[in-house]
Amino acid sequence: MNLHECNITSHSGETQWGAKDFSKGKPRWCPGCGDHFFLASLHKAMAEIGIAPHQTAVISGIGCSSRLPHYMATYGMNTIHGRAAAIATGAKVANPDLTVWQVSGDGDGLAIGGNHFIHAIRRNIDLNMILLNNRIYGLTKGQYSPTSPRGFVSKSSPYGTVEDPFRPAELCFGARGHFFARAVATDATGTVDILKAACAHKGASVCEILQNCVIFNNGTHDLVYTKEGRAKNAIYLRHGEKMIFGENNEYGLAQDGFELKVVKSDSPEVLIHDAHCQDRTLQLKLALMGTGMTDKRGPLETADGFPIALGVIRDVEAPTYNDSVVAQIEEVKAKKAYHNFAELLETNDIWEVK
Repeated sequence: MNLHECNITSHSGETQWGAKDFSKGKPRWCPGCGDHFFLASLHKAMAEIGIAPHQTAVISGIGCSSRLPHYMATYGMNTIHGRAAAIATGAKVANPDLTVWQVSGDGDGLAIGGNHFIHAIRRNIDLNMILLNNRIYGLTKGQYSPTSPRGFVSKSSPYGTVEDPFRPAELCFGARGHFFARAVATDATGTVDILKAACAHKGASVCEILQNCVIFNNGTHDLVYTKEGRAKNAIYLRHGEKMIFGENNEYGLAQDGFELKVVKSDSPEVLIHDAHCQDRTLQLKLALMGTGMTDKRGPLETADGFPIALGVIRDVEAPTYNDSVVAQIEEVKAKKAYHNFAELLETNDIWEVK
């Protein structure tokens, strides 16, 4: 593995990393693919996080997005289809000090890998789980995926799908997830922000990245893929700040019974975002906005007239699986009369044969 040598040192003597220290090779994706944008943001986020390349591992499955470890100057493994979460789990439990990033596509991560996805979240393993969602199978040339919308026409559904899609946030919350964030691949600042928050979170963090496949599903996230589109059709959620949005921040979100409604941003009803609230009811509603979750129509072009939520939507502390396993091992060891094989042999009757 060709790890870059870092040549930047701060005044305090601490090593500082640059994005190039995490970069390796020339990416082989189609020009314009969202993977290019995300890779650059990941390099930048890792540099700002400051964890050394040799203390970092990037694990992927199979798919266009799963080529990503090839372009990382860290430890990495391109595993088999759908098994990224299983391999990442093993890496983290075996080496708790390693920072592990798991990268999957919507097909790789939510179809054959769906079982591993939900159980890694349920167990709350300290993984940074990245879901690159372009709503299509790209590497195998354009079949519909678990996130493709009902009626979607593809090579494997020439008359349109007759299935309802998974909504990644719903899976994460349903698996009792404690961290969920969302960004758009073309929004470098927004992507870097949620990646840094995900790494700071102790436990399973899920980041959904909305990205475009220019060949087989071009325009799938057009409403928010440009800066102008996000200004009009997205809301950036920030803990402790008002939920306002619109091209001129003219709108806000308020509660309407058990639902949400759009009000003017100067209304006293405008909600304050609480990403740390243990009750996930409101957080889930926020995560599902823009997907047609309600009949109440707002002023936007999205499926239900509500903005698409970007940023950290949920970030709640909870015990992690890997810490619990280590603590359990230490607790059991402390109660045992032996701690290695030699001591084990001496716990029973011993005869000396001459």
